[in-house]
Amino acid sequence: MPAHTSPADLYRHSLRLLLDKDIPAWVDLWAENGVMEFPFAPQGWPGRLEGKEAVAAYMRHYPDHIDLHDIRDVRIHQTTEPDVIVVEMRGVGRVVETGGPFDMTYIAVVTFQDGLISSYRDYWNPLAVQEPGVGFVASGTR
Repeated sequence: MPAHTSPADLYRHSLRLLLDKDIPAWVDLWAENGVMEFPFAPQGWPGRLEGKEAVAAYMRHYPDHIDLHDIRDVRIHQTTEPDVIVVEMRGVGRVVETGGPFDMTYIAVVTFQDGLISSYRDYWNPLAVQEPGVGFVASGTR
């Protein structure tokens, strides 16, 4: 996508790539020195991934663990900083190993620089990994 594309449009494109299970194309949306943070990550889980390669390694097997069917309730909020958005959304699908449902609510603060993701703070609910069938998914992606 062109570098002048808005952060909201870039983010919507990233969601389409996740639904298409095109992780390499999703990773291509990241700046080389991009940082992904999980402020609520439970002990033993990564709290911070530094660099595009670390993000790629973390996400590489995501479709093997979570079969994401839909991303619902997407609300993208503009901030006073033009390259920063706050996103609310809900990922719905199934846990591949168990076939059980996957339903996770997220809030993310995403910063873009030159049309690429430079910072992604993912405020997902760590209590959800304690639900039956979901714990493997999350631990399988760490």
